[in-house]
Amino acid sequence: MIVPMADRVVAACDGASKGNPGPAGWAWVVADQEGAPDRWEAGPLGTATNNVAELTALERLLTAVAADVPLEIRMDSQYAMKAVTTWLPGWKRKGWKTAAGKPVANQELVVRIDELLQGRSVEFRYVPAHQVDGDRLNDFADRAASQAASEQRAAGSEQGSPEPPASSVPAARKPAPKGTSGAASSRGRSSGSSGRTLKAKFPGRCRCGRSYAAGETIAKNPDGWGHPECRSEVAV
Repeated sequence: MIVPMADRVVAACDGASKGNPGPAGWAWVVADQEGAPDRWEAGPLGTATNNVAELTALERLLTAVAADVPLEIRMDSQYAMKAVTTWLPGWKRKGWKTAAGKPVANQELVVRIDELLQGRSVEFRYVPAHQVDGDRLNDFADRAASQAASEQRAAGSEQGSPEPPASSVPAARKPAPKGTSGAASSRGRSSGSSGRTLKAKFPGRCRCGRSYAAGETIAKNPDGWGHPECRSEVAV
């Protein structure tokens, strides 16, 4: 159980899925007094979605940190953050149903996180992923989760594991050719067709908060390009 060396714990958590769904992993990392990555843990999830991996990372972090410790959590998943800070109260009022009357996705994980948040002082902070000179903790958690997803092995500071390797995903997005969105190749593109999928021409970010790489299959979502699974994300 982590206890603070200062007046609060600053941490980041992240999840990864190689295929969404595909081999998945989670990770969290806690900063030292200088804000550098210090204690961390990562683990495999077998086959799971990005959203399950993101929520699992948050649940494992909350479990690892003592409940009476003020906590700042940095995340790059807007889905996971909004699920437990914005949408959760409405889901509970509706008996764990969405605005459309459908069961809440990943309900077991959301319920567990809700229990862990009760009576705690937690500040959530959104940080964009894969940015040049981006957040050090988020970058570390992202790399650790990606490694856990790829290798399907647990790792962490208590195990004496080395720092996870640098990501192979480009840190900065290339500028889009004039007249395109930059997310997808114009060849075969069909604007307004939500069922169309194609290969991303450049790396980008999905509405779920996770990035996609150049060459990965993407689809048109209501608010941009992203993972095909996320275009029909349940209403809240």
